Amino acid sequence: MIYLDYASTTPIRKEVLDTYEKLLERYYANSDSLHDLGRESAKLMEQSRANIAQLFHVLEEEIIFTSCASESNNYAIKGYAWKYMHRGKHLITTCVEHSSVHNACKQLAEHFGFEVTYLPVLENGCVDVKALKKALRKDTILVSIMMVNNETGAINPIKECADYVHANSRAAFHVDAVQALGKIPVDLSYVDMATFSAHKIYGLKGSAILYKKKMIELLPLISAGQQEFNLRGGTSNVCTNIVFAKTLRLILEEQQAHFDYVSRLNKRLRKSLKEENDILINSDIQGSPYILNVSARYVGSEILLNALNERGFAVSAKSTCASKSKAISHVLMAMGLGEQRATHSIRISLSHLTTDAEVDSFASALKEVCHVYRTK
Repeated sequence: MIYLDYASTTPIRKEVLDTYEKLLERYYANSDSLHDLGRESAKLMEQSRANIAQLFHVLEEEIIFTSCASESNNYAIKGYAWKYMHRGKHLITTCVEHSSVHNACKQLAEHFGFEVTYLPVLENGCVDVKALKKALRKDTILVSIMMVNNETGAINPIKECADYVHANSRAAFHVDAVQALGKIPVDLSYVDMATFSAHKIYGLKGSAILYKKKMIELLPLISAGQQEFNLRGGTSNVCTNIVFAKTLRLILEEQQAHFDYVSRLNKRLRKSLKEENDILINSDIQGSPYILNVSARYVGSEILLNALNERGFAVSAKSTCASKSKAISHVLMAMGLGEQRATHSIRISLSHLTTDAEVDSFASALKEVCHVYRTK
């Protein structure tokens, strides 16, 4: 099987796995225990937190360990909204966010009386900044916009958006940077909160962090003990939290080399697919090279996925977290590409592990599938 679904998840790199297995054998003690084993576990976990903070150029107490990006997004949105609802109950996000952001906002609106403005996107898939400026109000308390779209790879102008929000309101700015980390530069100096996940950067599943500025307060979603600065109760996943620092360091060290390599692969694949009239490219050339979204004129998404799977290729139709819902991409619809392209699309996601031969083989298989179904 040729794997081209790296935006969904990545394999664990050997260095990370080896370190994790060694940690599991020794650092099994509860990090809140007062005996030596517990203190040793806690010390290593806090050293990991410090290393992560240093890599991001932020404070140690601004790094919160969580179990996944969806949890981090929920903490940022619900935790902040409930803590600051006395200032206002208006939230702003976009119409193309990950389901964890969309559904968190939806729940706040439907059950807790918040009002949510969903910003449109432009033809290239990026947020309409003019719409953000019009939507911002005195009672807006939070704006949440993803850095890189998980279906098309569109890169949003986060600094421009965050700077405007901070200059013209008291609202906090949260960014879902899951598809950006380790791929493009991430600067946390102009955002208030940010979400990251380890399994997107060749680390462990069940491992993520939420960055929040020290001055930002959140209402705890898990009420229990003192863990994570009293924000997230429950026994700490010590070894997983420890190994996040190594996962992050390794991916950042290789970021530029990987970007250059994948950019070349993306251009190679685009050039090949453009030769086929039955295939339409939906991802903007200025977006992340790691994600390429395309539509087949005569083949629906599910049929296309199954046909490619039978030929030994693993790709997605859209965000994996929404893969079991109706096979229509809300992102492509929001871009104005129409229902046919939205129901006939697939997402190819590349990696530094992808080879030229794999890209060429995939392009040939996709063309073959399109030809077979067009001539049936």
